[in-house]
Amino acid sequence: MSRIAWCAAAAIAACSSSGRPRDDEPRAEPSPIARAAPVAPADALLVDAPAGPPDAAPDAPAGPGVVIVDAPMKWTAERAALTLAYRRLHSDPAAADLDIDPRVIVLHYTAAGTAQSTRATFDDARLGTSRPELARGGAVNVSAHFLIDRDGTILRLQPETRYARHCIGLNHISIGIENVGDEARWPLTDAQVAANAALIRDLARRFRITHLLGHHEAAAFAGHPYYVELMRGYTNAKPDPGARFMARVREAVADLKLAGLER
Repeated sequence: MSRIAWCAAAAIAACSSSGRPRDDEPRAEPSPIARAAPVAPADALLVDAPAGPPDAAPDAPAGPGVVIVDAPMKWTAERAALTLAYRRLHSDPAAADLDIDPRVIVLHYTAAGTAQSTRATFDDARLGTSRPELARGGAVNVSAHFLIDRDGTILRLQPETRYARHCIGLNHISIGIENVGDEARWPLTDAQVAANAALIRDLARRFRITHLLGHHEAAAFAGHPYYVELMRGYTNAKPDPGARFMARVREAVADLKLAGLER
């Protein structure tokens, strides 16, 4: 798998939060994730943008535990056009770009055993024929912003502020985090719990995040002002990542006081 990389670490046990700022306040909390200087990519996959770390690089020292690898999925003019068409159909008919202001983090699992297989699937611009239940919603492929491997390695697949098709009703306002595995064949790991917690802390520091949801909770979130789905009857019931995993991650970031299904 191509890994266009910077490496980082998170001192998870030492993390703390200084409370939830108002929307107009800067986020000055120390980040649990610190990134080293980016290294030259071996093989660039981005077509229309250079690879590199996020603009807001955390300034906390590196610690043991979590590695982040920048591994942008393939991005083409075709995929950009298909994504914009999807956004216009489902959340904003007047949309002129793919920028989002994320307020929600949605956790998923892949139902696959390796990061490589999921990463390869996301590279396709168009939805595969194996997803007929989603086909009427648009041609663009599903994707996520992050993919967390079973050892806790975090792959950053695309910018956090780019619209991605990962959760009906919330794509326009959410960051999607996929976890390699499921609840049966490849149960999600302790390392993934820790990595999700560290990543959520970092995202909450850099964006105005108010809610943390599991994909299995998204349909029940309909009715909240954040939830927007313009296609009548377009919904699904998903099992991922499951109540047990969500409970563990929520416990690890409880001090952030992120809302769930509560209104």
